[in-house]
Amino acid sequence: MNASVSVVPIDTAAIQSNPLILDYLPEPPIEEKGCPRRTCLQIDLILLAIEALEIGGSEAILDVARELELQEIIKNRVNLWRMRSTNSLRRAHTRRPLRIVEAKALVVIACHLARRLTVLLRQLLLAYQQMSDKQIPLEQNLRLSHYLERFRAHFRSRMNPRRSGVLAYNSDEKLNELALNLLAQLLFCTGTAGTQRLWMSLFDGEVE
Repeated sequence: MNASVSVVPIDTAAIQSNPLILDYLPEPPIEEKGCPRRTCLQIDLILLAIEALEIGGSEAILDVARELELQEIIKNRVNLWRMRSTNSLRRAHTRRPLRIVEAKALVVIACHLARRLTVLLRQLLLAYQQMSDKQIPLEQNLRLSHYLERFRAHFRSRMNPRRSGVLAYNSDEKLNELALNLLAQLLFCTGTAGTQRLWMSLFDGEVE
């Protein structure tokens, strides 16, 4: 007599492990399933700075996702846009949470691109320091001026001008300051354990 056997379907998506490259980023000390608002904002701004530095920045992000075998998390341009639209300052803000695994993938990609741009980052920050010391207008350095101009244009075209967080950057000077701070943050990513240190810094102050 044949015994009937019930087969329970396996949810392969549930048991699929995350890409190994993400394993060295620790789980953040938060209780939420998704990332905090500040984390979403900071990741998007870091990627915005990369786009201002590199022509075709969005395509570069997708190329690195494939290179690092993260394409199952960041599948295409629309998928990437949805992740970045979790930044509440964006014009097209979405209320979907940015999952921790998605945030990890974006941070790993941003740091990979930052290392690729290390020489340029150092040159721009050195030029800024020298020009500030001599009180020379930043516009007189072509490469630095080009980066700042592109960053301001990206920020203003993508962020909602009615949000208070955007109103805080209502002048070229304030946006330039933000853009320069992001350059320093990107250079920070290129150092020893830079990816891990950036990752944990994105959750500072999220735990009482």
